[in-house]
Amino acid sequence: MHHFIYATKDSCISSGSNADTTGISEKDQNYGQDPILELKKNFFNQSFDYQTRVLVQFNLNETGNSISQSIVDGNITNPRYYLRLYEAEGTKELSTEYTLEAFPISESWDEGTGKFGDNPKTTNGVSWENRNNYPGASAVTWSNSDDGASYSEFSGLGVTYYDTGSGGNPTNASQSFSYESPDVNMDVTDIVNHWFESASATNHGFLLKFSGSQETDNQTFGHFKFFSSQTHTIYPPKLEVRWDDHLPCTGSNTGSLTELTSSGEADNYLYMKGLKKYYKETEKVKFRIGARKRYIQRRFNTSVQTVTGSYIPEGSGSYSIIDIATGETIIPFSDYTKLSCDSTSLYFIQWLNGFAPDRVYKILYKVKYDDGQEQIFDDDFEFIVKR
Repeated sequence: MHHFIYATKDSCISSGSNADTTGISEKDQNYGQDPILELKKNFFNQSFDYQTRVLVQFNLNETGNSISQSIVDGNITNPRYYLRLYEAEGTKELSTEYTLEAFPISESWDEGTGKFGDNPKTTNGVSWENRNNYPGASAVTWSNSDDGASYSEFSGLGVTYYDTGSGGNPTNASQSFSYESPDVNMDVTDIVNHWFESASATNHGFLLKFSGSQETDNQTFGHFKFFSSQTHTIYPPKLEVRWDDHLPCTGSNTGSLTELTSSGEADNYLYMKGLKKYYKETEKVKFRIGARKRYIQRRFNTSVQTVTGSYIPEGSGSYSIIDIATGETIIPFSDYTKLSCDSTSLYFIQWLNGFAPDRVYKILYKVKYDDGQEQIFDDDFEFIVKR
């Protein structure tokens, strides 16, 4: 299963000023309503000048989307969590090799009301200097404070965050890049598990930044423009939860179904059973799949069981889901999308409350054979998610 939780708030913060233009400080400026999250290193006169960072938070206990309760109930076992951000303009001003890090933020913060082009600048909300700052109230700055744990700071500003692992707190997560897409797909499982398992841990979200000395050196370059939660595209930040929920295609699970051969000489066929045109975004759908030999010879003893009552061997089948309009793979073939089996047919279960509504999706199937061949079934198995 791949399940998506979308950001409840996000923003970028800047440690510099427009030295090459206005000279106005950006340290107290808010960008909470901007459709783009900029993570960059700015250079002036060919030397490092200042950096920006990205903050993003997800509600893991939202009504109707309670991952934590599902874990407690035993419905989700051994989940992995991945921070996903999507680059809006492709690679530019970017080193071929670099590392990004994510840290658990240690204090609360307000998203704010500002945008990049605001003139005069907006200071309401989170910034490099402040956790929040609203007219008529005193600014609340970032600080080493509440529970005596060890934090790391940059000159006392730029977000307080855990990074030493002291007191049972998790260390950072990271993702290294080498000549590849700048989209973030970072395993943050240790951080999320700590939020769930520690009574003293509070989820204030993630801080994303360049790793270590790369953030301020003169050798590493980077200017990312990630889509924010304010985007009107299908690429807002999300926390992707992955776990293996499949019921093995073995033993009593298969009932009286017949196993098809998976030799390289076999020509099997997978098809949908009872696929609807529309599903609601609140549904958890059991998609059923039929399996048979592609060609059935005309014989007197050919039975209905031979035609419809079959399944493919355990671990040989998986599914993927793509967005028709963009061609984007929403759920890839993986170890988390193996096909299950019961006495009725092959199947998989998919939660739809992380899918963008009013869009058309297509299901693909893949079968692996014993000789290493792989067969993709792309037969317009399409459905629409409605609000």
